[in-house]
Amino acid sequence: MLILASRSPTRKSLLQQAKLPFSVDAASVDERTLEAEALRGGADAAEVAQLLAQAKARAVSVNHSGALAIGADQILALGETLLHKPETMADAAGQLDRLRGKTHRLHAAVTLVRDGKVLWSDVQTAELTMRTFSDEERDQVLRLEGEEVLHSVGSYRLEGPSIRLFEAVCGDYFTILGLPLLPLLAALRDIAPELFSA
Repeated sequence: MLILASRSPTRKSLLQQAKLPFSVDAASVDERTLEAEALRGGADAAEVAQLLAQAKARAVSVNHSGALAIGADQILALGETLLHKPETMADAAGQLDRLRGKTHRLHAAVTLVRDGKVLWSDVQTAELTMRTFSDEERDQVLRLEGEEVLHSVGSYRLEGPSIRLFEAVCGDYFTILGLPLLPLLAALRDIAPELFSA
């Protein structure tokens, strides 16, 4: 049995498109506390993403004996500053202002855990550069996106109208969406080949 330890509709959709049999059991972990502890311990953004992905998968795996849990997390790093999902549309506008004209990194981690034991883990990084867009362009994109951006770290969706704000994107598309799908599929073929026989 394969379980996605995430409530992300994008991650769920990616696994569905790959035609993998799975169920969803969203993990409940205190992400900000775990992140703060990791940062105090000297972890970088990629290591924080990996830690959170593993914590989510572990939390779910203990409730499903023998099942394979997929944990995933994504961290946006603007230099040394980490950005999270905005709480309001005003927060979203503020985040886009901070990213305007700059390059940031998205670190997407994915892990596989069975009965609390990490079997495999990976982190992929993408670099994205936003244009020096106007306030009017920002506001138009936010109107077009609507509250969907409140579910996205950095307040944008590359798969939506937010693409208008970008100058350059370097990295794997699935990593940008928050689930490094190709490395995950390779790991699943090794660990649970039966998932591909249906």
